[in-house]
Amino acid sequence: MTSITENPASDKLPAVVGGPSDEELARRIALHLLPGIGPVLARQLVSYCGGIDGIFQKRKSQLERIPGIGPERAAAILTANVLRRAEEEVRYIRKHAIRTYCYLDAEYPFRLKQCDTAPILLFGRGMLQLNAPRMVAVVGTRKVTDYGRDLIAQFCEGMREAGVTIVSGLAYGVDIVAHQEALRCGLPTLGVTAHGLDRLYPDVHLGVARKMEAKGGVLTEYATRTRPDRDNFPARNRIVAGLCDATLVIESAERGGALITAQFANEYNREVFAIPGRINDPYSRGCHWLIREHLARLVEQPEQFLEYMGWNETAEGSKLSGQSRQLPLFEELNDEERTVVETLRDSSEDLDALAFRVRMPVNRLSVLLLQMEFRGIVRLRPGNRVELRS
Repeated sequence: MTSITENPASDKLPAVVGGPSDEELARRIALHLLPGIGPVLARQLVSYCGGIDGIFQKRKSQLERIPGIGPERAAAILTANVLRRAEEEVRYIRKHAIRTYCYLDAEYPFRLKQCDTAPILLFGRGMLQLNAPRMVAVVGTRKVTDYGRDLIAQFCEGMREAGVTIVSGLAYGVDIVAHQEALRCGLPTLGVTAHGLDRLYPDVHLGVARKMEAKGGVLTEYATRTRPDRDNFPARNRIVAGLCDATLVIESAERGGALITAQFANEYNREVFAIPGRINDPYSRGCHWLIREHLARLVEQPEQFLEYMGWNETAEGSKLSGQSRQLPLFEELNDEERTVVETLRDSSEDLDALAFRVRMPVNRLSVLLLQMEFRGIVRLRPGNRVELRS
């Protein structure tokens, strides 16, 4: 299997400067590789030990008292030979211009940080902008049809002026077409793999992956030597969903990875859109099911998608059209609405935080916000965020 890091063009990638020392990075990777310790328990360990360094300095009796750890996991932490393995990983990372993103870092994707099951560490290559303003997952069947290809091209074209970053999984079908069309349209594109960065699966997509590094790149939670095993793909899909503001399902059968990605997006309170097809088309049944079960919004044109996401209202466009909207005068607002508007003047808020700040129950605030959205005062955004309309 071909390695993505065996790349003559890799010399063009900027050297990784700053960040943790080799010793700090090795401990981060060691925590990431600990057997039987997933993302939730890893965060628990860090919290109770006062940082990652403290985990490897504790005695067994101290570790086993941490909720969720117990004697067996405590023994595994102290006896697992992961530090030596982590040091090997550090050497590979430094040699091949691989970047790491720990959940404690400011550079870690803020959208993914909101997801409980997000990995504590990510590995990436390229000019990655993981906190780009607008990120959309484009997913679907591995047996994409001409209809699906046309839709992907149409939506990538439609997202060009909005500056959307296209995220997918570098797999056959919809994934690779989404990356290719993003490149054609000059959009940043990010591929999330189900294996380490010492390989690429499928290797026929290596050329596309290397082109992506110039404006985007490749990301994974897996260390080198990790094969693209079956169980890794659903786990990969949670990262695709968690990185993005929205997931767009182009074509999907009744079962498949695209539906798993959509499920994760719903669990993370992100927007999900699906494009319908012919009634008897087997690769539209998954989209129809998502729409029928109210798990995705039906969308037919990129303009509809951009309108719902609020991404078609650029400052330049408002100046050209002369149709920028004004907030209603304060005399038109009741006391509760006025309080919400004043609270949102400087920044957006998530629903729970806004309820706390305006001292209003969440269920009551939700009804009020819905009424205010109908009147064009506020906009409800992905992730339960609320902002004033401009």
